[in-house]
Amino acid sequence: VQLQASGGGLVQAGGSLRLSCSASGLMFSNNGMGWFRQALGTEREFVASISWNGGSTDYADSVKGRFTVSRDNAKNTVYLQMNSLKPEDAAVYYCAAARGAWAARGRGAYAYWGRGTQVTVSS
Repeated sequence: VQLQASGGGLVQAGGSLRLSCSASGLMFSNNGMGWFRQALGTEREFVASISWNGGSTDYADSVKGRFTVSRDNAKNTVYLQMNSLKPEDAAVYYCAAARGAWAARGRGAYAYWGRGTQVTVSS
């Protein structure tokens, strides 16, 4: 199984980025998917998740209303649209595939992890 995250970069505060995560080696439409992030010196934290068919989503309070998670099962890809970015959003962002059709906030719910993409937000 491979998860390849992309779309990170440097953006000014208030700007937007769209992360993508392409999956291979699994039945993508059977798995919930999640996004996590890890800033330097901190633990990896939950950002957003989406169920197998996109019908259920969940967000960390810190990103609710600014980030949107979506998926395209035909393309085996999950997305994270990030708007109104703040300096505290800067981190390495990771996508992960859940062990089942539904996703959760705990890292233990995820079986596979991508390598991450760096997001830097300048103030």
